Amino acid sequence: MGFLTITEILNHLITNQNEYCMEVTPKTLADVKGGTLISYEGRVQLLEIAQVPDEHVNEFKSIEKFKIFNTNNLWVNLKAIKRLVDAEALKMEIIPNPKEVDGVKVLQLETAAGAAIRFFEKAIGINVPRSRFLPVKATSDLLLVQSDLYTLVDGYVIRNPARVKPSNPSIELGPEFKKVANFLARFKSIPSIVELDSLKVSGDVSFGSGVVLKGNVTIAAKAGVKLEIPDGAVLENKDINGPEDL
Repeated sequence: MGFLTITEILNHLITNQNEYCMEVTPKTLADVKGGTLISYEGRVQLLEIAQVPDEHVNEFKSIEKFKIFNTNNLWVNLKAIKRLVDAEALKMEIIPNPKEVDGVKVLQLETAAGAAIRFFEKAIGINVPRSRFLPVKATSDLLLVQSDLYTLVDGYVIRNPARVKPSNPSIELGPEFKKVANFLARFKSIPSIVELDSLKVSGDVSFGSGVVLKGNVTIAAKAGVKLEIPDGAVLENKDINGPEDL
């Protein structure tokens, strides 16, 4: 999410006859697993963490050595795609990605759209502002985009100008919020987080409607205790472990 067509990029690609362009953005500690661009065998290529030997994973995650990562905002010349498909030249590499699903270890076989960059002529990466990268890969990301921090205008996701800080809040939700259905069931409405710096939630916690979160908020329900944040509650720089802390 966050992709808008920018005519300056389009004009650059047309003028320079770049068949493929990948938007990249500066890596932070939250993005250490993101794929990055490398120069290999004379061509620009995408390197994914699943392709990195175990002994080099920490090196791959370094934000000093690999300073950018793939946003998956891709610009591709359709005529170039047709040429490669007709020639059967798009030989996409299958990436084995070990995962664990419900306690069962599985091997996911996948291809990455970004990996196609090596087949195109004059392929480039363009470093763009982080505002063009808004992933939703976990319910913590979903909380961000469903909150008042963003709004939908003419089909585009726009950041709330009332947010003074350039960075988004850090949000960590416990396993009780992992599945979307469980996440949605725990919120009467998504809290206001325009003034939030960080949120950590763990345990059996649910939120009422009209809740406002500010500063640094930690909510940790004790084992066997159901903790409900009441309607209209305003929590600012709070550490909550039980109803008595509200």
